[in-house]
Amino acid sequence: MPDSPSVAALLSPITSVRPKPVDEAGLAERLRLTLVAAGLALLGVPALVLAVLTLVCVPLGAAGVGFGLAHLVVPLDERLTRLHRAVSGRLLGEDVPAAYAPTGGAGFLARPLRWLRDPARWRDVAFLACSGTGGWVMAGLPPLLLVTPVVHWTGLLLDGGWVWGLLAVLSLPCPLVWWVVTPPLLRARAITERSILGRSRVEELEERVTRVAESRAETLDTSAAEIRRIERDLHDGAQARIAAVGMTVGLAEKLLASDPVAAAELLREARETTTSALEDLRSVVRGIHPPVLSDRGLAGAIEALTLPLPLPVTLALDVPGALPPPVESAAYFAVAECLANTVKHAGAGRAWVAVEHDGRVLRMRVGDDGRGGASPDGSGLAGVARRLAAFDGTMSVTSPAGGPTTVTMELPCALSSPRTSPSSGSA
Repeated sequence: MPDSPSVAALLSPITSVRPKPVDEAGLAERLRLTLVAAGLALLGVPALVLAVLTLVCVPLGAAGVGFGLAHLVVPLDERLTRLHRAVSGRLLGEDVPAAYAPTGGAGFLARPLRWLRDPARWRDVAFLACSGTGGWVMAGLPPLLLVTPVVHWTGLLLDGGWVWGLLAVLSLPCPLVWWVVTPPLLRARAITERSILGRSRVEELEERVTRVAESRAETLDTSAAEIRRIERDLHDGAQARIAAVGMTVGLAEKLLASDPVAAAELLREARETTTSALEDLRSVVRGIHPPVLSDRGLAGAIEALTLPLPLPVTLALDVPGALPPPVESAAYFAVAECLANTVKHAGAGRAWVAVEHDGRVLRMRVGDDGRGGASPDGSGLAGVARRLAAFDGTMSVTSPAGGPTTVTMELPCALSSPRTSPSSGSA
C-alpha cells in the first residue's frame, strides 16, 4: 500500500469509539471512517468472488483444471488480504502479519498442494468469505446511513409524493445512528479481520518453539566458538607469557651466583612479562563480561563505551535498575557492535544511543546520520541478531540510501534493585 501522507491520514488509528459531542474533529473523524468503510464495502464484492473461486479449485483439482485456476486465484487472494491487513492494522495501530508457508522452489503442481496444506491460506479464504458477507454489511452500513437521508429528502423535494415524505421522515434518525455506530463498527470490523487473518495461538507457540530451537543451536555454536577463542587467547597469550616467565626465572636462578647483574636483568624481564600476561588475562575477561558492567551497570558502561569514539554520541539512557548479567552483557555488546559499525562504515558526523526499560522490555536504539544502506544480513548485525535471539530478543534495521540509519533492539527482561538514575547527554 502506498505510504503517502494522504493515505496515512486516511488510515490513521481510530481515536475513540465513544460518542462525543458534535464538533468539527468528531465530524471529520466519522467522515474519514465512512470513506474507508465505503472502500471496504466495494472490496467485499471481489472478495466474495475470490472466495468462491478458491473453494472451486479444490474439486476441480482432481481434473487438473484446479491447479491452473489456483495459480491465478491464490496470488490474488494474498494481494487482497495483504491490503486488508494493512488497512486493519493501521486502523488498530498495530501490525497484522501474514505467516504463509514457504513455497520457494516448488513446481507448478507442488505449489497448489502446499497452499492446500497451509492454514494461513485457509484463513485468507475464511476472511474473503466474511468480507463479502457479514463484513460487507458492517462496512456498508455507515455510508448507507449517511446517504439514505440525502436520497430520501432529494426525492421528496423533486417528486413530493407521500412515499418520499414517509421515507424522509423515517430517515431522520439516520444521522444520529451514523454518528454513534460508525467508529465502533469500523473498529469491530478491523478486530474481526485481525482475528481471522492473525495467527492462531497454536501457530504462534509452534513458531516460538522453532525460534527457541534455532536460537539455542546458534547459542551453542556461539558458545563453542567463544570457548575456542578463550582457549586460543589463553594459549597464545597469557599461557605462553607465564611459561616464558618460568623459564626466565629458572635461568636467573642459575646465573644468580655467577653473574648477579645478568640475573637481575632476567628478573626484570620476567616482571615485565608478568605484567603483559596480566593484561592478556584482563583482555580475555573483558571479552566475557566487561568489569565496567559490574561496576557501573549498563548505562554507565555505554557512557564509557562512547567516550573514546571519534564522533559525538548523544545519549538518552533510562535503566533504573539492575539487569540479569547475561542480558546486560548481551545488550552491551550489541550496542558496542552497532557503534563499531557506525565508526567503520557509516561515514557519520554524529550518532545517538537511546536505552529505556518499560518494566518488561529493554529497548535500545542506535542511530547515525551516515550514508545508510546498512544490511541486517551483514556479519556484524547478523551476529547482534543471533546474540539477542538467544534471549528471545529482536532487532530491526532502518537504513535507507543516504541515511539515517537506526538499529532498534528489544530484549524482554525484568529489573531487579535500583542501580542508577537516568542519564542523558553527549559523549
